[in-house]
Amino acid sequence: MSTFSSESALPTEQQTATKLLWLDLTRKCQLACHQCYNASGPEGTHGSMSRENWLNVAEQAAASGVERVQLIGGEPTMHPHFAELVDHALSVGLHVEVYSNLVHVSKECWEVFRRKGLSLATSYYSDTAEQHNAVTGRPSHARTRGNIERAVALGIPLRVGIVDGGNGQRVDEARDDLEAMGISRISVDHVRPFGRGSQGEAPNCSGLCGRCGNGRAVVGPTGEVAPCVFSTWLGVGNIQDAPLASILNGTAMSEAAKSIRRAVGRGGDEDDDNSGSCGPVGDGECSPGFPSSSCSPRS
Repeated sequence: MSTFSSESALPTEQQTATKLLWLDLTRKCQLACHQCYNASGPEGTHGSMSRENWLNVAEQAAASGVERVQLIGGEPTMHPHFAELVDHALSVGLHVEVYSNLVHVSKECWEVFRRKGLSLATSYYSDTAEQHNAVTGRPSHARTRGNIERAVALGIPLRVGIVDGGNGQRVDEARDDLEAMGISRISVDHVRPFGRGSQGEAPNCSGLCGRCGNGRAVVGPTGEVAPCVFSTWLGVGNIQDAPLASILNGTAMSEAAKSIRRAVGRGGDEDDDNSGSCGPVGDGECSPGFPSSSCSPRS
């Protein structure tokens, strides 16, 4: 494994406009949320990406101009090299956000979460254990809520996404509960029609925001790169076969992004407006990846 320095940055022509990169580490999760966008769960696996593959992705991302990464899954803290990957991503100058269900946080993970340059995100579905646990498929409410409180007490930057599944879900009460715990960055999104949230329907672009691949991309557990976490069926290359920058700057990514924008009525031009919304609450970032974002990827 090479050591990154400022001299490792790629030439200007090999830089990428991608600033946010999701590192989708695993399909393994303690929960079995009925609306999980990628159908993760206890039977999920970590895929074919090795420790060296993931460390190299972080180096390549920083060298090509990516500014921030989000570690997601599944439950990213369950990946065997989670802590090392966080440390490496921070050491090469990337801002890191970890999207965790906060069901089980080990002593080592709390130490990782307190690292400078790291922020944390989680999902919360209701102020009542009955509703929250009905979504997650496990008795997880008390643990997640308790760890939210601990993160606040430790001063760890934390944002929380509420995914509204309808059917009388206590969304407003969940927001009130989070605010009472000291959470100020709270977003609400609807269920996205992907993974288990699709209810068996094949994925298509109609459920996307239209900004996928525009300044953002995802690397999945098999090394496959796609425009975003919700459009992983539109693979554009694999980092085990080609450099990250060449995939992000490649024709396949450009064409995938154009096809998505056309499908959702945003047009297909290269200069498509980058200030639109992702999901029902608009802001300037694609929501799953940054503390200022507005729609949760755990939908």
